[in-house]
Amino acid sequence: MNSTVMHLAAGRPAIFVAEDDAKRLTFLLSGDRGGGLDQAHLHELRGELERAIIVAPDDIPPGVITMHSVATVFDVTGGSRREVTLVYPHEASPVAGRISVLAPLGTALLGYRTGDEVDWLMPGGVRRLRIERVRGPDEVAVRH
Repeated sequence: MNSTVMHLAAGRPAIFVAEDDAKRLTFLLSGDRGGGLDQAHLHELRGELERAIIVAPDDIPPGVITMHSVATVFDVTGGSRREVTLVYPHEASPVAGRISVLAPLGTALLGYRTGDEVDWLMPGGVRRLRIERVRGPDEVAVRH
């Protein structure tokens, strides 16, 4: 049974992040020198990585959102559903559903799994997101 995850208070539960993803994200964060990125948001991503359980890619539990995963997310607050792919900043295209891990939604999703609900501070206020489905980067989308 998955519980609601609250990101606005201390005592957050651990998330799972693949070793390679953690290394690359740490490198990205260390490269920012305050040039144009929201420092408060970068602090949130750093905090997520600090509490993450870092595992080999083969040891990521099923249904966990990793880099290049495709997730179906229901915005409980706004009532909308969308499919997003979590990507690195240079790959981002919000119109195409490719959300940067450095964006608030990307940070909110990293490491969580199918069934989790996450409250996250987004531009415009707190949003509650429910992760409905996760496909890993290796899985082929089947459309009916």
